Amino acid sequence: MKKELVELKVNGRIHELAVEPSALLLDVLRRDLGLTGSKRACDDSSCGACTVLVDGVAMLSCTLLGASCAGSNITTIEGVSDHGSLAAIQKAYGDWGGAQCGYCTPGFVMTVKSLLAENPDPTEEDVRRALSSNLCRCTGYNQMYEAIRAAVAAEQKGIGAADR
Repeated sequence: MKKELVELKVNGRIHELAVEPSALLLDVLRRDLGLTGSKRACDDSSCGACTVLVDGVAMLSCTLLGASCAGSNITTIEGVSDHGSLAAIQKAYGDWGGAQCGYCTPGFVMTVKSLLAENPDPTEEDVRRALSSNLCRCTGYNQMYEAIRAAVAAEQKGIGAADR
């Protein structure tokens, strides 16, 4: 299959890549760019482990063609930290034990990041609705909800990554 030359903006950097028209964004990120934080876990777009932000919206990278994302601003888990310091949601996940094996954590963090950008003070129902497309096989989710509440509180207090 003939490859297309595509320009993707990922984590603030422009990448010019030759990709197959049928290549999934997940595969382009992992194979071509070496960004392995987004995971392939279910192969049927039901778990959310591959979640990335496309123009600020949480999207399943296993359902998007890489070439279709040309011109979009893509953020992966590797692009969430603030100049090398953990973002509030990343720190909270660690502090509150929001992850056990950690395989699904990048997808959850990306989904929460999108939610908080849209709604900086979500209700518990807002959080549960946002996370309904993400699955974790290890936790009982309670630690995740605690971590999200802590991240929201930190953001509301204006505690940035550099302040922690």
